[in-house]
Amino acid sequence: MILHLENVSLRRGNQWILQDINWRVENGEHWVLLGLNGSGKTSILNLLNAYTFPTKGNMNVLGFEFGKTYLAERLRKKIGYVSSALQQKFHPGDNAFEVVLSGAFASISLYEDPTDEMRKKAVKLLQELGCISYANREYETLSQGERQRVLIARALMADPSMLILDEPTSGLDFIAREQLLESVEELAKKHDAPTIIFVTHHVEEILPVFNKALLLKEGRVFAAGNTREIISSQQLSEFFELPVDVIWNHNRPLLSKLQMVKK
Repeated sequence: MILHLENVSLRRGNQWILQDINWRVENGEHWVLLGLNGSGKTSILNLLNAYTFPTKGNMNVLGFEFGKTYLAERLRKKIGYVSSALQQKFHPGDNAFEVVLSGAFASISLYEDPTDEMRKKAVKLLQELGCISYANREYETLSQGERQRVLIARALMADPSMLILDEPTSGLDFIAREQLLESVEELAKKHDAPTIIFVTHHVEEILPVFNKALLLKEGRVFAAGNTREIISSQQLSEFFELPVDVIWNHNRPLLSKLQMVKK
């Protein structure tokens, strides 16, 4: 088991941000977490990374049971987390290679001397993710798509058991988006790949490798299960409260709004 959330709720002040979240992820599964802005996606990610703790309910993530022991630092070492918020935290002079190497120490920027083994691993990841050509360029000069590839390589330096990609295509044009999604798909297909949780609010970004899907709406699980069953015209019409049509093309869904016929 990778994670198990049982009746998890989160309250801030007098407001419930998440309510009765039940979610179980097994080893070998890759999930897409789909929800509109304000649905509670970030709150769930903060729980999984132990940045916040549930107001009530039971949580077990990668074998760590919340509330039993101090787990935050140990848990985060097993989770690779890629978020656009990280992009602003690196030292302006760091190059892509140094950013990737910093992942071995779970630090922002590189403050320790990496071993030769770490350096070889960083080069290998840069090659696999198509970043090697700009390894020596300063991180701040890279495009949005290039930065995201570097951050994924950085997240993989510690051999995480779970990789969380929080809206990794945000701000990318069509070509850059598809190139990044192709890299994610190749990563997910590897026999030793970590469990991937791909967070998005764009249906068309759901890749064939994401065999499971969770729909989050207003802080509650709207639906969860096999992607083909969850990402359907009927299900998403109810989810968006808007008549939509889902067309599967090359094992990827496309979403369009149905035109209402006026009488």
